[in-house]
Amino acid sequence: MTPVFDIVIFGGLGDLSLRKLLPALYRAELAEHLPAKSRIFLLARSSSDQKKRLNTIKKWLINQLKEGECPEAKWSVFEKRIQFSSLDISKSDERWQELSDYLAQHPDRDRIFYLAIPPSLYGVTCENLNNNAMVSKSSRVVLEKPLGYDQATANDINSQVAKFFPEDAIFRIDHYLGKETVQNLMALRFANAMFEPLWNGRHIDHVQISISEEVGLEGRTAFYDQAGAMRDMVQNHILQLLCLVAMEPPNKLQASSIRTEKLKVLQALRSIDGADIQSHTVRGQYVEGMMQGKPVPSYLDELGSNSDTETFVAIKAHIDNWRWAGVPFYLRTGKRLKKRCAEIVINFKPISHNVFEDSAGHLTSNQLVIRLQPDEGMQMKVMVKELNKFEMRLQEVPLNLSFAETFENIHSDAYQRLLLNVVQNDLSLFAHRDEADQAWAWVDPIINGWKNGSSPVLPYESGSWGPDASAALLHSDKRSWHNADMLQKGKRK
Repeated sequence: MTPVFDIVIFGGLGDLSLRKLLPALYRAELAEHLPAKSRIFLLARSSSDQKKRLNTIKKWLINQLKEGECPEAKWSVFEKRIQFSSLDISKSDERWQELSDYLAQHPDRDRIFYLAIPPSLYGVTCENLNNNAMVSKSSRVVLEKPLGYDQATANDINSQVAKFFPEDAIFRIDHYLGKETVQNLMALRFANAMFEPLWNGRHIDHVQISISEEVGLEGRTAFYDQAGAMRDMVQNHILQLLCLVAMEPPNKLQASSIRTEKLKVLQALRSIDGADIQSHTVRGQYVEGMMQGKPVPSYLDELGSNSDTETFVAIKAHIDNWRWAGVPFYLRTGKRLKKRCAEIVINFKPISHNVFEDSAGHLTSNQLVIRLQPDEGMQMKVMVKELNKFEMRLQEVPLNLSFAETFENIHSDAYQRLLLNVVQNDLSLFAHRDEADQAWAWVDPIINGWKNGSSPVLPYESGSWGPDASAALLHSDKRSWHNADMLQKGKRK
């Protein structure tokens, strides 16, 4: 049973709240996961008429949700939960006390403080919450990425928050971990006897984790040019996915056990520094090109100035432990790439002995493709005999599991799942401070090596799959990237 709670969203009328958080809470309303008396407090610096603010939220919900997901009857219930407050986080004034008085009306409720604001404001926000008696034993705080610029700044932010909230009350959110397919990684591995015995270096040749985006800066100019693809995507999203693929089975499917195994993976990641930076990493920056038949500008044109910030990263990584010794993990992310897609590809080793004649055709090793977006599902590529042929001819075919086709009326919303996990005080899908610290410890030497000229920023055409050096990173190992446009509806293009 979901406990009655109050959620306070700092930056309540900002882009993240309007695009992700409020639609997620509304979907929870539709699914009747929100207790009748729970309240939603939206805090913003500017003030305006409440009716105007509610109309703004309703318009965003209609735009963000699927057709038929915003019935009028549910909206009338949802809008009554919402309360607005104008508050300047940097000022310790009477507005904080007003918020405290609202929450004090129900002192026994769980309190969730969602910081949809720049991380530089996390410390002062938590301090003001504490100074105005809003932090209780049942309070929790949700932190959005990017949490810091490097290991030192991340530790500083975490230390500021830790002054007022214990670690088991801090939820560092990564929306990729809320995706249904990511949840299914654990079900796939630990609920199926056919996979777990094969999930190791004796049977797996290599693993690919790719997150490709079609978009460019999208109004995130100032942030992105300081962060780049490594800080924005690799340090959090991609390394978290790597942990779930590579971790040992936890003794129980609970937060402490899962976090322990994920941390072991990060600790076993082989350092990339010195000469290895040039041979094991590729970074690029998009130039002008064509996206969906339309010309798009270069990164520098969008930025309006010169910059060597990377919009693309490819890395060859190794996990030095018993299970994964000798198995490369190829990590890749980039903007302005050919297709929007996030996927994990498990490439199995070839069979040990080929019993077929050459005339049967080429034997392709099995692949398990786990698609996280845009169409969540799984695909297993296997070799079969080509039908309607008298002679033995082999063909690779996909065994498809489309979540949309298999499960009726599915509306997968990562933020909805994660917000409800916060309400239930379930930390299993959130990163521990030690995980974040270990991830920065692995990423920082690579970034510092780039600054020292160990690897140039290579141009790549918008609408491509990145710099040629990215393909060469795998070709040198006699492998190739699995790209999202290689298979469509189960048939090769």
